[in-house]
Amino acid sequence: MKSSYLFLTAFLALASYPKLATANDFFFSVKEGNTSNSLGSKVTPVAVNEILGLNTLGISLARIDFAPRGLNPPHTHPRATEILIVLEGTLYVGFVTSNPQNRLITKVLNKGDVFVFPIGLIHFQLNVGYGNAVAIGGLSSQNPGVITIANAVFGSNPKISSDVLTKAFQVDNKIVDNLQKQFWLDNN
Repeated sequence: MKSSYLFLTAFLALASYPKLATANDFFFSVKEGNTSNSLGSKVTPVAVNEILGLNTLGISLARIDFAPRGLNPPHTHPRATEILIVLEGTLYVGFVTSNPQNRLITKVLNKGDVFVFPIGLIHFQLNVGYGNAVAIGGLSSQNPGVITIANAVFGSNPKISSDVLTKAFQVDNKIVDNLQKQFWLDNN
């Protein structure tokens, strides 16, 4: 009986959703991103947090604006593959395959070029042109997540032990301490 009640409640909630939805549940306006930061880039996500109507649809996107020499730093999307199209400018893009090969796969993209970053792999984009650049990344999840590598490793809260990082990176403790003192910018 209890399971029948739960099923009926869930069914009625889903059935009434179209009656409650409005155009704003399926709309978001993306503006040019402010790239005046130390990375020279701005990522504007358009995921389920911005458009409620994306819930359960398995898609999202992001607009990435780049100043000259701007970088979208090495990061990963744990729940999505990304397909990127360059709308303006020239980008050097790449990803690193998984262990044990850790191969770097790169390409220089121009306006109209498309590149795919497989799910979970570390990837980046760098504006190598002389002007601004703009790209759109389509993602295979309504909630792809993002982990910026430098922020996660050197900007975690609380900090990862210097003993761990000095051994992992085979560097002096002073280097790790210096990196952990940096302000790690989030361009999202």
